Amino acid sequence: MSNLWPGRKGPGIRYITDMPSEGWQKKPCRSLVILGSTGSIGRSALSIAQTNPATIRVLGLACARSVNRLAEQAEQFRPDHLAVLDEESAANLKKLLPCGYTPHIHVGKEGYRTLASLPEADTVLSSQAGTAGLAGTLAAALAGKVICLANKESLVQAGDLLRLVCAKTKASILPVDSEHFALFDCLCGREDDAEALVLTASGGPFRGKSAEDLESVTPAQALKHPNWNMGAKITIDSATLMNKALELIEACQLYGLSPDRVQVLVHPQSIVHSLVLFKDGGLLGQFATPDMRLPIGNCLLWPRVEKSHIAPLSLARIGTLTFSEVDNAVFPAIELARKAMQVRSGMSIVLNAADEAAVEIFLEGKCSFPDITHSVAQAMENHLMEIRAGDKGRQTPFCLSETMLALEGEALADACWQMLETMDRLQQRTAAFVRDFLKA
Repeated sequence: MSNLWPGRKGPGIRYITDMPSEGWQKKPCRSLVILGSTGSIGRSALSIAQTNPATIRVLGLACARSVNRLAEQAEQFRPDHLAVLDEESAANLKKLLPCGYTPHIHVGKEGYRTLASLPEADTVLSSQAGTAGLAGTLAAALAGKVICLANKESLVQAGDLLRLVCAKTKASILPVDSEHFALFDCLCGREDDAEALVLTASGGPFRGKSAEDLESVTPAQALKHPNWNMGAKITIDSATLMNKALELIEACQLYGLSPDRVQVLVHPQSIVHSLVLFKDGGLLGQFATPDMRLPIGNCLLWPRVEKSHIAPLSLARIGTLTFSEVDNAVFPAIELARKAMQVRSGMSIVLNAADEAAVEIFLEGKCSFPDITHSVAQAMENHLMEIRAGDKGRQTPFCLSETMLALEGEALADACWQMLETMDRLQQRTAAFVRDFLKA
């Protein structure tokens, strides 16, 4: 994999993909598919499309089961294609659509794949939450699309695979996460001069708390993020700092870096979204009001920059910006991510799946807040024991073989979907382990 990871052993780094083609960059109007249109990222993207109707044409929208909101979006933008999770949701959606409007309605995982690979689509916003978003991202990559990526799990679980597929199909990735867009923005044209990447974290609602303080945290308390308005899963992940742990893995995958070259600083104001440390010792950072419309709009319109409706940043009004180290003893998630990237062999899949299962159990009120990261650590240790025991059947599918590196076209696609099935089985085993562990 050294050819796919140019920066692992030295200062020079290279982004996961080439930039979008000149034809796409100069295209007067882009045909957009949004996977996860009813979530916060999708809604923000549609607000940008609404203000840029000559530049963005909404071709397809997808959600899981939020059909009421999807129907409202569809009535406004009239896309040719819609997708939902199951037949019941599809039936309910049809009843809600206005008379005379008959879009194609796609269903299930296959429906998401179809939507992501529509021949007439040139841009796909992958913003479905959790592991559900990986299939759409991969389908878009196999189809050679420009992918505005807001789904962390795609890179956390299958970063190596996406790097390979994009190299073969000439698909491009633009990072929607505010931290990774900031890195992308700072690094443009200076990759060879970079020494390390610095992610910033708000610290969540429990910054400065002790381990004992966290024992009594309730789901309601954990869902009150000080700076961002997000979905339940990502908000809990921000409280445990697991969100930042996933972003560390994401940064490693985006830039082909070992985890020791990605740093994390706690920055409560969320004004500096990320920084790059250069070989000359200089730091370059992106400063902006915390508003996801900034990275979303910049990715959808890239490389054009249009005047946004975001409040301009006034450093004088803010007055003070502070930074501090992460308390890894209280918030161990980031160190768990470093371990996952060091071990590899599916460990990042285990970390992500264990976290998803534990967060769900916590939101149900059936485990404590510290149990989330504790169960993730236990699941990772269990996976490591399996690897050390020589269970090659569980280890090797997550390493790209020389045979797979040589595949093209349909053979490559078939191998990718088979790998996703293997990943899914590992996710299911991990989730079951976490549920059993927390019951005990």
